[in-house]
Amino acid sequence: MGLQCGIVGLTNVGKTTLFNCFSNTKAETSDYAFSASKSNVGTAFVPDPRMHELRKRQPSEKLIHTTVEILDIPGLAKGANQGEGVGNKFLADLRNTDAIIHVLRCFDSANLPHIEGSIDPVRDIEILDFELQVKDLESVEKKIQRYEKLVKAGDKEAKKGIEVLQTIKAHLDNLQNIRTMGLTDDEYKFVADLSLLTVKPIMYVCNVDDASAKNGNKYSDAVVKALEGSGALVLVIAALMESEISELESEEERMEFLSDAGLSEPGVNRMLRAAYALLNLQTFFTIGPKEIRAWTMKKGYTAPNAAGVIHSDLERGFIRAEVMKYNDFITIGSELACKNQGKLHIEGKTYIVEDGDILNIRFNV
Repeated sequence: MGLQCGIVGLTNVGKTTLFNCFSNTKAETSDYAFSASKSNVGTAFVPDPRMHELRKRQPSEKLIHTTVEILDIPGLAKGANQGEGVGNKFLADLRNTDAIIHVLRCFDSANLPHIEGSIDPVRDIEILDFELQVKDLESVEKKIQRYEKLVKAGDKEAKKGIEVLQTIKAHLDNLQNIRTMGLTDDEYKFVADLSLLTVKPIMYVCNVDDASAKNGNKYSDAVVKALEGSGALVLVIAALMESEISELESEEERMEFLSDAGLSEPGVNRMLRAAYALLNLQTFFTIGPKEIRAWTMKKGYTAPNAAGVIHSDLERGFIRAEVMKYNDFITIGSELACKNQGKLHIEGKTYIVEDGDILNIRFNV
């Protein structure tokens, strides 16, 4: 669907190591600050255990998972908004993403000094927030200037826009992120064209040492406490360990090493599912003997919208959707049984597709 999450953080926090855990494109890692010259782009499969449960009831030749696109943005530093490190170019890359994964260094290493001289992930959140707030402030101030000219020409809508922009400016001046303002659609339309950085949804990944993979450590605990009440998701992942495990050849070996670390699945799996949700995405399924496929849709899609995800002809010629709920199908065990028990529903053009729905689209073109 063309939606993208950006992985950000200060330099040498383990962003690229995390990226390499799941990406189909392996990127080079380095112990040197600002060694990367460009952002890395990769596509990752979104792990969904429901696919395997569906296959148990509907034998199928293959499973096709949904994907999410991840942009690994090289490390930033204090002063990035003024071009420090490799700042301006990569802040521009971040502007083009739809959501943010902020990776925080929560491990000690004598061989990898922190650019700020000590390990303090809460301070690192404040540094990155400030850099993004400054860039947003620049954008908002420029638009205020444009609207002031329109107001002089008698544009009433521009006058309302200035009021909204001044409120946003005051929020940024107070070192607050725009996403905490709760802007209405009517207010947001005045800044929709700016691709503001601090309005993007965000989640935090605490990159910990191997021993802290299961329960975290004092650094990740400090992050959780600092973000308490914000509604932000915080995940704990030992990126170096997981990147090494991901290189193992067999699934059996990978699961054995994860089990030794006290994990039932890779932490990056949880991160990818969370990133998918952060982008406001949901999944519906189509099932059959040739393939079971997960399809990506935005929350709130109608049945014809979902049909269009499969093929534009299905949306254009949409007649109806035959819908089974995932839990009904898993419990009852087959499409025929669902039909016999009244659990296969016929839905029209106004039906809002829910996460996990199993669809069969009837159409005519």
